[in-house]
Amino acid sequence: MKKLLRISAWAIGFVAVLVLVAGTGLYLYTQRRLDTKWNVAGHALNTPTDSLALERGRRLATTIAKCSDCHTADFGGGVFIDAFPVARLYSANLTRGKGGIGGQLSDLDWERAIRHGVKPDGSVLLYMPAEEFQNINDEDTAALIAYLKTLPPVDRIVGTNSVGPLGRLLYAKGDLPLVPAEMITHDAAHPAAVPMGASVEYGRYIAEIGGCKGCHGPGLSGGAIPGAPPAWRPAANITPTGIGHYTEEDFFRALREGKRPSGAPIDPLMPFRFTKDMTDDEIRAVYMYLKTVPAKAFGGR
Repeated sequence: MKKLLRISAWAIGFVAVLVLVAGTGLYLYTQRRLDTKWNVAGHALNTPTDSLALERGRRLATTIAKCSDCHTADFGGGVFIDAFPVARLYSANLTRGKGGIGGQLSDLDWERAIRHGVKPDGSVLLYMPAEEFQNINDEDTAALIAYLKTLPPVDRIVGTNSVGPLGRLLYAKGDLPLVPAEMITHDAAHPAAVPMGASVEYGRYIAEIGGCKGCHGPGLSGGAIPGAPPAWRPAANITPTGIGHYTEEDFFRALREGKRPSGAPIDPLMPFRFTKDMTDDEIRAVYMYLKTVPAKAFGGR
């Protein structure tokens, strides 16, 4: 009996050492990547000041690119992911108030943050969807920056980001897009402006910068949302396989009211609290675009 207990104790100790070594290795590997500084030149823009550009920037921030989803309605920042042991992440206070960064950033700093996911010193912005925002054209990026610079000051000091052991494991496996800067070709040309209106091209543009692929996958076929807690439902298949039966009226109802053709509610993870404010042309353009994407089985990414 004593021999068995000694063997069990040795086995438990051996496993504990293995776990400690593996955990330490995981931490060091992921922390090295998280601490990497990126030398990103960025792209200088002519930031407008006219009312039309500022209104375009506001709509990008609040409706299309949905910056206010993470940075809160007043853009003062706060917790936007609180899922231990994955991560506890805070969005920045984008205003000029106490604790805000708005008064510290040059136009080039704003551009590098939005389209490259890096801070002025080259360190990374965690979970900043720059891999999507890199597709915002110059005109819209300049309008967005112009609007963000006009935000009323909010006094709020946000917390410090922390990534838990499960988050580090998912990040190391490539299942959690924690550092979008790693996913971007930083010297790639930015897209040309697309005329606004009900067209497939404009619908593609809105879908790319609006975060559709972030949840629904690169092929829009749905499935588990990368890094999402187990309680979250998988994203829907929005290729013709999944919503090919939607009429244009159905699609408007989905984005404006959060309801399926049957009248059943869509999961509130779908950001219809933002899409409800899209214009008719914008919703129609996205509908037109989704009809053209390749049909895929659910989860085919």
